[in-house]
Amino acid sequence: KSREFQFTMSSFAPAAKKAKTAEAVAHDGEFFPGIGKIGYNPDADPAEVLCFKHYNASEKIRGRTMEEWLRFSVCYWHTFRGTGADPFGFPTLIRPWDDMSDSLENAKRRMRAAFEFFDKLGIKYWTFHDRDIAPEGANLEETNRNLDELSDLALELQSKYGIKLLWGTANLFANPRYMNGAATNPDPHVFAYAAAQVKKMLEITKKLGGVNFVFWGGREGYQSVLNTDVKRELDHMAALFKMAVAYKKKIGFTGQLLIEPKPKEPTKHQYDYDAQTVIGFLKSYDLDKDFKLNIEPNHTTLAGHGYEHDVVVASKLGFLGSVDSNTGSTDLGWDTDQFPMDVKNATLVMKAIVEQGGLTPGGLNFDCKVRRESTDLEDMFAAHIGAMDTFARGFRNAVKILDEGVLPRLVKERYRGFDSGIGKKIEQNEAKLEELEEYILKHGEPEVRSGKQEKFESIMNGYV
Repeated sequence: KSREFQFTMSSFAPAAKKAKTAEAVAHDGEFFPGIGKIGYNPDADPAEVLCFKHYNASEKIRGRTMEEWLRFSVCYWHTFRGTGADPFGFPTLIRPWDDMSDSLENAKRRMRAAFEFFDKLGIKYWTFHDRDIAPEGANLEETNRNLDELSDLALELQSKYGIKLLWGTANLFANPRYMNGAATNPDPHVFAYAAAQVKKMLEITKKLGGVNFVFWGGREGYQSVLNTDVKRELDHMAALFKMAVAYKKKIGFTGQLLIEPKPKEPTKHQYDYDAQTVIGFLKSYDLDKDFKLNIEPNHTTLAGHGYEHDVVVASKLGFLGSVDSNTGSTDLGWDTDQFPMDVKNATLVMKAIVEQGGLTPGGLNFDCKVRRESTDLEDMFAAHIGAMDTFARGFRNAVKILDEGVLPRLVKERYRGFDSGIGKKIEQNEAKLEELEEYILKHGEPEVRSGKQEKFESIMNGYV
């Protein structure tokens, strides 16, 4: 296919179906010349962006290093497949190692550039879709051979640089075959293709030592209920998940299965709308023992919730497995996948993570893309460094909040009525409606108690 045609394609969808030979893009050893390994320098000038000012990987806090607590990860799709293209413009992110072809040579060169980036940034984990790293072939056999070849290189590079796979996933949304869904497609032939893709990616994830496997159902939803049998589609989606559970056990893959909620885009309505919707789905289909959630805060805000909402809800209900740590512009109605730079948001997320004892085997994956206008290679580093520092500050703030205990004590005080008496009976499911009626007849109208929201907010501001 022509270079012009590729310019119109999404970064998730390689332009051509068949791998082809491409002229090598020349480079002299390093893909990021002039940029060394990023170090920790808390006294650096504000204008110095190629160093960490808050993230100190080896610093121990609460018995673990910051690296162990935060488990940062780079996503392959935005960082190494993103082109800056949007519905109104051609690519702007033209990388010197990428000839824009779908050749295996180009895919391997791109992967070598990626691992140099991971190493220089000091990040120990990465994530990818199957189609991110290897071009789709003329048929499934060729596609799988391509994936085998590129995963062989990934295994070699992981060993060379000491990098691990946080999670793998199957791209079940970009190819036109999935325009009506993958697991929820009305055509069983398409369902079967999706299942074959999931099977192969479970094998590849196991091969690379991945510790999680993610399902994101970008096309698992509907544009109109008029042509949709919602119940059958939900049943079919659950069927694919049950197949994945069975095959995971069959091949001895011990990683955690994760579902990533999103309310809409590209479908009008997506079935995995938010954390509570997914948890309800898992419980309805007896999948709640096999799956946890990968929460992306940009998706949470698209669902109309606050940034931290789904992280907190999933954590409190025992389903928080990992976080795609990004952000969006809440004044826009779509998924912008920006790097998280808001310290208060990061603090609220990290507070939930610290309260549950960490994210292992999950992590903080930067499902983020530099802006279309950020075209320099330095921008790739600056974006990740800034986000890592933001979450390092959020982590320090969260630990301080919990260690000092001011906010936790005030929250506990709000609910003190449930620690004894009739409140304790309610909480332990021992009270009856008749008993509560008698309680009110005896004690009368409840006392009005202030929620003191502004006090809580003011205290929070003292930490950030």
